Amino acid sequence: MVSATTPRLIKPLTLPLASGEHAIVPPVVLAPMAGITNAPFRTLAREQGAGLFISEMVTARALIERRPETLRMILPGKGEWPRSVQLYSVDPNVMRAAVTMLGNENLADHVDMNFGCPVPKVTRKGGGAALPYKRRLFNSIVDAAVDAAKPFGIPVTVKMRIGIDSDHETFLEAAKSAADLGVNWVALHARTAEQMYEGKADWSAIARLVEHLKPTGVPVLGNGDIWSGADGVAMMEETGCAGVVVGRGCLGRPWLFKDLAAAFSGIEERYLPSLFEVREIMFRHAQLIVEYFESEERGCRDLRKHMAWYLKGFRVPSEVRRAFGMVSTLAELRTLLDQLVDQPYPVEIGNSPRGRTSHGRPVTLPDGWLKDPDELAEIEIEDAFSGG
Repeated sequence: MVSATTPRLIKPLTLPLASGEHAIVPPVVLAPMAGITNAPFRTLAREQGAGLFISEMVTARALIERRPETLRMILPGKGEWPRSVQLYSVDPNVMRAAVTMLGNENLADHVDMNFGCPVPKVTRKGGGAALPYKRRLFNSIVDAAVDAAKPFGIPVTVKMRIGIDSDHETFLEAAKSAADLGVNWVALHARTAEQMYEGKADWSAIARLVEHLKPTGVPVLGNGDIWSGADGVAMMEETGCAGVVVGRGCLGRPWLFKDLAAAFSGIEERYLPSLFEVREIMFRHAQLIVEYFESEERGCRDLRKHMAWYLKGFRVPSEVRRAFGMVSTLAELRTLLDQLVDQPYPVEIGNSPRGRTSHGRPVTLPDGWLKDPDELAEIEIEDAFSGG
């Protein structure tokens, strides 16, 4: 039996879309994740209760060059709305052109900007989590996006990290600049780029940012170490943030959004699916991804990386588990799923961290990047990802 308490008074998170004010209920956002948050996964997140769902990170240059894979990355799922696209660029002119393209061609309702990616192939170009250190460059890119989006009524948000490392924290100053330039919210992953995904996220940094931006009226969203509905509630209560952004916690667990929605409504009982419930979500994911790629072979190949996440903690014979990692057709997948024996959700293991667990390491930066934060560095304007 579901036990309920008085629903918590959670202020709605809103986005001022061209069509009018849009309430994000619950205030839970699917984080952009490269190779993960394509249209099929966003559809699953929506079906399970996410309030907003953002595309994989798209390089602005690849978008304006109309690379086919990049255009596929911003393709919405059936009924997906609002359409949220995350852009990456180290060039304000390219960012402006990309946002203008999205507006002119009615390809997005909301634009998020990536200033938080810590991977070397991004930071070595001065992008992602490295970029806010260069104050003038950061401001010019944010200003270009907000200005280009304004005629189309497209709200712009930013996602960032605490900074490059503990000696080069940028989040307070960068967030205040972005707020002054007109962004609609700032999302903070409470780790530095140097930490990658190591250790615990510092939720106190989210609380500091909430206080820092209070005079601007711009809300803060928190990101980092949300593995359950209770974690989402705890983050909001501890930090005062206006919503949460969920990344690794939903890998192989799109039902985390249902758990979060229930927790935010005051329902104390966890949503913990049995293996038979999980297997049907797996097959739904497979159908969506095959339709998205218009190829059963390619769709199943892309699906394989999700298999271990879905089955984490469940008792599955090793030979069957290996077969899931090599699945190539929907019929083969269905046969494997029908071999599973139902069992309750393995809470202790199933709720443990998953996905990227990269250990901390020095951040790869362009030569001389840290010399002067006010210098408009001469950096190589290059795509961080070849596919988009």
